[in-house]
Amino acid sequence: MTSNHTDCHYCLQSLRGRKYALREENAYCVTCYDSLFANPCEECKQPIECDSKDLAYKGRHWHERCFNCAKCSRPLVEKPFAAKDELLLCTGCYSDEYSSKCFHCQKTIMPGSRKMEFKGSSWHESCFVCQYCRQPLGTKPLITKDNENYCVPCFEKQFAHHCYSCKKVITSGGVTYHDQPWHKECFMCAGCKTQLSGQRFISKDEYPYCVDCFSKFYAKKCAACKKPITALGGAKFISFEERQWHGECFNCAKCSVSLVGQGFLTKQDDVLCHECGSA
Repeated sequence: MTSNHTDCHYCLQSLRGRKYALREENAYCVTCYDSLFANPCEECKQPIECDSKDLAYKGRHWHERCFNCAKCSRPLVEKPFAAKDELLLCTGCYSDEYSSKCFHCQKTIMPGSRKMEFKGSSWHESCFVCQYCRQPLGTKPLITKDNENYCVPCFEKQFAHHCYSCKKVITSGGVTYHDQPWHKECFMCAGCKTQLSGQRFISKDEYPYCVDCFSKFYAKKCAACKKPITALGGAKFISFEERQWHGECFNCAKCSVSLVGQGFLTKQDDVLCHECGSA
């Protein structure tokens, strides 16, 4: 501005025919104004004169010519930029230095774009999709297999086992019996319906039975003690003429000597060692 009717508010020099600047309704010559009020430039440290454009960001100031990317020096005026550790960077340099890489396509996830986080990795929203149907996963429940992500319906269609008993999907754990998958809670004794997962059981006609039920329904009875013979744990039993004995019960009816692996004689329902049988 020029004036022909006032003086500089600070040095009192006449402003007639000279440029001046106004501040709080007071007029200052350019020299006084710059020395009193000009902001120092963050880049070159020189004052930003009143006839220069003052660019401000978060309380700091730059000449227009100094407002550049701290890495590649490209001008940032009227362009998007990012700040890191008080440095101004163009979006390209910021991405190269600090932005995450997409786990799927390995390309930079640009500042301002939506980023998905999963298991410590970052993804473009457009890359975070079901491997099978290619639909965006977003925040939907998902299942990972061989580093690929699947929505639950696609995973179940492609990979999940169905319980042999209830026919529903087994999402975790489970029991395999006769090459068929079962839920742990569905793997029950065919007799008393007690859960058998982690328990001893005996198979009969492709059905599992707890020891008690198998003994009750199917096990042979020992001719001596009348208790069931289950042969669990590799226990030995003796069979002779449609009768069975526990190994420890197969003894001479008179002297009680063990007859396992020995010759023996029979007398009516009794088994006898040779000595007792010959007496």
